[in-house]
Amino acid sequence: QVQLVESGGGLVQAGDSLRLSCAASGRTFSSYTMGWFRQAPGKEREFVATISWLLGRTRYADSVKDRFTISRDNAKITVYLQMNNLKPEDTAAYYCAATRDPGAVTTNTGYDYWGQGIQVTVSS
Repeated sequence: QVQLVESGGGLVQAGDSLRLSCAASGRTFSSYTMGWFRQAPGKEREFVATISWLLGRTRYADSVKDRFTISRDNAKITVYLQMNNLKPEDTAAYYCAATRDPGAVTTNTGYDYWGQGIQVTVSS
C-alpha cells in the first residue's frame, strides 16, 4: 500500500514556474514507477510525465515536453514535477500516481495508487 500526497500547487501567471512535490509513504518507494497526470474541468484525466523505477526512464506528453521535468529522490521518498513557462492551458488538477510496473507507464489504468490531487491555475 502506498499513500501519496501532492503539494506545491497554486495560482501563477503565464510564463511563471512551479514545482509540484509528491510525498509517498512506504519503504519500497524506489521500486515504484511514478507518474503525474492532470485533469481540467470537463476533460478526461491525461498523462503528463512518468519516471520508471527501473533505469529511471522518463516520458512526457508532447504538450509539456521541454517545459516540464519529472525527477525523484528515493531518499526523500518524493517525486517532483518542475513546470516552467506555464501556459493557461496547463490549468488543471494535478495528480501523482504510483505503480510497481518497471516501465515508463503513460496510461491511467497502469497505475494502482493515486494522490488526491492539487490545483494549478495559470492566468493569462
